[in-house]
Amino acid sequence: MSSATPLPQATSDSAAAQTEYVLTVVCADAPGIVHAVTGAIVEIGGNITESRQFESGTTRRFYLRLQVLTAASREEFEQVLAPVVERFSLEHRLDVVGRPVRTLILGSTAKHCVNDLLFQMDSGHLPIEVPLILANHPTLERLATFYEVPFEHLPTSEEGGKAAFEDRVRAAIEEHDIELVVLARYMQILSPELCAELAGRCINIHHSFLPGFKGANPYRQAHARGVKQIGATAHFVTSDLDEGPIIEQEVLRVDHTRTPKELMAIGQDGEARTLRQAVTWFAQSRVLLDGTRTVIFR
Repeated sequence: MSSATPLPQATSDSAAAQTEYVLTVVCADAPGIVHAVTGAIVEIGGNITESRQFESGTTRRFYLRLQVLTAASREEFEQVLAPVVERFSLEHRLDVVGRPVRTLILGSTAKHCVNDLLFQMDSGHLPIEVPLILANHPTLERLATFYEVPFEHLPTSEEGGKAAFEDRVRAAIEEHDIELVVLARYMQILSPELCAELAGRCINIHHSFLPGFKGANPYRQAHARGVKQIGATAHFVTSDLDEGPIIEQEVLRVDHTRTPKELMAIGQDGEARTLRQAVTWFAQSRVLLDGTRTVIFR
């Protein structure tokens, strides 16, 4: 007589109680990983609704993202995965599809990126939850109030101001169970210590002119040089300024007829879209780190 635990039987009640999970896996490449993971899913009567995988020839690492529909609980799912995790030394993450990711937004004076994130969240198109916006200028307070998001202003221009701001970031992360920090045109350089603490969960946006057009008025500098394309880059924050692993980029063609003001409008629109896409992919567990670059499962 078999002692195997029977699989859950498909009934109308169990179907109604099913949950769709997203499972991401990172490990050293080896034969049998997919077979072992999918075998565990079979044990809980799971149905794979989406599957993406990639093997990095550079790092010899294996990346897998699955969406699984099952009546099993999260604890049951983790239980059947445990032997596979141990066998292949998997770095894995299991979450519920569509669960809003708790996100802390840092800003300065520019409104376009913050406004876009809050609008998309409020419209139900961006799976994040923002319990707080921190800024080193008061400019964004009215915008935060409109979207009914708590706002705090801590100036960084005074002596010790940057350190105090970063201490507040740390406290807010702990207080609100923050999973993602977004620098939505926050125009201050984070300390190496904070960059290390936020590794892999802090996203920045900048215009793609860097490092060619640094400092103030980059679009005016670009106009003076007669650029033919502008754009934006969203990347993870590291202690190497604007050189973290890239998540998304956008490039737009322009020509000599564009004024500096028009270039800025086009560029800021691109910045907002690029940041939104990067945050969306992160919230959907579609961004996995591969050394100094990223694997994006679209």
